[in-house]
Amino acid sequence: MTTRLSLMPALVLSLSMALLPNVQAALPLSAANEVRSLAPILEKVTPAVVNISVSGSKVSQQTLPDAFQFFFGPNGPGQQLQERPFQALGSGVIIDAKEGYVITNNHVISDADEILITLIDGQEYKAELIGSDKQSDIALLKVEAKNLVEITYADSDQLRVGDFAIAIGNPFGLGQTVTSGIISALGRSGLNVGNLENFIQTDAAINSGNSGGALLDLEGNLVGINTAILGPGGGNIGIGFAIPANMVKNLTEQILEFGEVRRGVLGVMGGELTSELARTFGYRSQHGAFVSQVIEGSSADKAGLKAGDIIISLNNKPVRSFGELRAKVATTGADKTVTLGLFRDGKKQNVDVTLAHADSDTIAADTLNEALKGATLSKTDDKDSTKGVKITEVSPRSPAARAGLEEGDIIIGVNRKRVKNLNELRKIIQDKPDVIALNIQRNNSSLYLVLR
Repeated sequence: MTTRLSLMPALVLSLSMALLPNVQAALPLSAANEVRSLAPILEKVTPAVVNISVSGSKVSQQTLPDAFQFFFGPNGPGQQLQERPFQALGSGVIIDAKEGYVITNNHVISDADEILITLIDGQEYKAELIGSDKQSDIALLKVEAKNLVEITYADSDQLRVGDFAIAIGNPFGLGQTVTSGIISALGRSGLNVGNLENFIQTDAAINSGNSGGALLDLEGNLVGINTAILGPGGGNIGIGFAIPANMVKNLTEQILEFGEVRRGVLGVMGGELTSELARTFGYRSQHGAFVSQVIEGSSADKAGLKAGDIIISLNNKPVRSFGELRAKVATTGADKTVTLGLFRDGKKQNVDVTLAHADSDTIAADTLNEALKGATLSKTDDKDSTKGVKITEVSPRSPAARAGLEEGDIIIGVNRKRVKNLNELRKIIQDKPDVIALNIQRNNSSLYLVLR
């Protein structure tokens, strides 16, 4: 993968000296002295931001609108696999030094056969993929290393437009680079760079290779994971987007607990709150999510939500748009109870809602291994007595059919290792073993099928 390198103007320097007098004038003397340099903060946190290099035999072709770019080349939504070797670079953030957990973007590691992490001191380690979520573009890695440094999560719901922000990553493969700016906007959605969008917008200079890097506050806490930019050729024009830290934290906790993301579902349909809608319903703001329909029998229906409601907060945090509501609900997790703030009939009220489970995700098995080609896999649900990976469809005369797989089979083990979900199956098969021994639960019987 080649990258066109363009010279960047000197204005991207962190906290330009031309701006410092204005900053100091607005702060107490002690605070003004503290912002003369970001070095004390960076000395503590830069060891927790890593460079990531990946290699593989398949690479996805970019099909996003030209204006939107992921910081790292392949594998965003709506892309197609091509059979050709690739190598590329990205960034990551250590969130648990003891366990060696590293957060990055899904599009950084998707399709990778090998993932290598390089620390700021040059030490290099192989990383294991623990789990990922394509819709939110988050991936969790693990490295076996000692004396790591971690970054603490900030409460990203407390961010304000105008707050200072620091971006750290590996732009254009140059090595770790630090830039700074401000939070330019919050709750950005509708950009068509992902399925779940609730982005922080920043003007901190970020470029190709910054994917998965850290967006920090002035205390060195993680406020977001850098993900995409608006601009041609992967270059910085001052419009970058990061996944909020609270969203990242919810997703990683689900991956660690369940091996996958278990999406919450509210059960409403709606759209953005326009000025016309706001006036029609007597609401004096355009911030909120308009509910046009409540699905019968859904969590929202059971909690008493109605068409015409305007959802203005979730867990006492403002909701700016329907896109933000959708992203927050989906990443909060199933079975969680949330408090929604509503505007109805000229009055505000709170309603507690327990989120339901999203429909089971399905994948084509050939994305895991060619020996399984022709089978469609999904996670098991509450109706299944055995937890594992369910075969929902098998194409006639396909490799999966010839191997003996049948619709309704549940894969409960691979090569003598217990499998409870798609992520655990993926972790075993992605190593491409020469022989795959599937332990299958079929009706009331257990059997083994051997694939080569």
